[in-house]
Amino acid sequence: MQTPSAAIAPEETRPDSTPRKRRAKGQRIGLLYISPWLIGFVVLTLVPFVASLVYSFTDYSMVREQRFIGWANYIEMFTKDPVFYQSLRVTLLYVVMAVPAKLIIALLVAMLLNRQMRGMGIYRTIYYLPSILGGSVAVSVLWRFLFMREGLVNEFLAKLSLPPLNWLGDPDLALFTITLLPVWEFGSSMVLFLAGLKQVPRELYEASTVDGAGKVRTFFSITLPLLTPIILFNLIMQTINAFQQFTAAFVITNGGPMKATYLYGVMLYDNAFQFFRMGYASAQSWVLFLIILAFTFVLFKTSNRWAHYEDGGDGR
Repeated sequence: MQTPSAAIAPEETRPDSTPRKRRAKGQRIGLLYISPWLIGFVVLTLVPFVASLVYSFTDYSMVREQRFIGWANYIEMFTKDPVFYQSLRVTLLYVVMAVPAKLIIALLVAMLLNRQMRGMGIYRTIYYLPSILGGSVAVSVLWRFLFMREGLVNEFLAKLSLPPLNWLGDPDLALFTITLLPVWEFGSSMVLFLAGLKQVPRELYEASTVDGAGKVRTFFSITLPLLTPIILFNLIMQTINAFQQFTAAFVITNGGPMKATYLYGVMLYDNAFQFFRMGYASAQSWVLFLIILAFTFVLFKTSNRWAHYEDGGDGR
């Protein structure tokens, strides 16, 4: 039976009061530590995210008052704007060319660097450097100088007795030229592939050698299946980045010639900051968001057919 003194004992003397206070204090300290991130997320991500959705239903610009127009921006985009479809086609072609090429080169280089030899750390650093510089305006300007008519690439072709090419002025070559830039920046994908190669059990390679399997058979039967989770991750991340590409097309060709490199990001920039159609640009950004979301969803849903995990699961 509980004594009267125990029944009226203050909360701080009860056995579970100290752990509860410690948990509450730890939660407050934890929130304090992550408060800079929370503030940055709310101010720089969540608020603009919601605001862009609101603006997409308005006739909004920086020079006149905001006016609600409902679905008019979306209707105009899909029924009256041929530039939208042209830019979307160019962007899809860019994604289809850039992403697979980047991943293939990253995997090949990772396999070359997955060896034990003197100075390998230096080689890995050199191959990773383009990713550190990637996406910058300076690299895009350098790329433009390399592929201009009197650039180093045409000078190299001249030494091989080959005719110079109009890399940036020919609509058939311009998109291919700017696609080479993200392919060159394969370092981040290479590092992930290299980490995956380090995790492949050596016993599997030894067993394949005993069974008489060649290098090609070993690659497609052991290496590639065990790398499929990393391939899936790289494929999703690089696809998202490719859909949002802006700097290369804007700096190198400014969307030309004849809008052959008029990527979706350049179209967004023009509508928002050249034509001051913020509401229309917001609607286009949400369409891009839904396109990226759809591609990501399809990749996740189809990954259980080709992505293999060590625990035998499908990654979901």
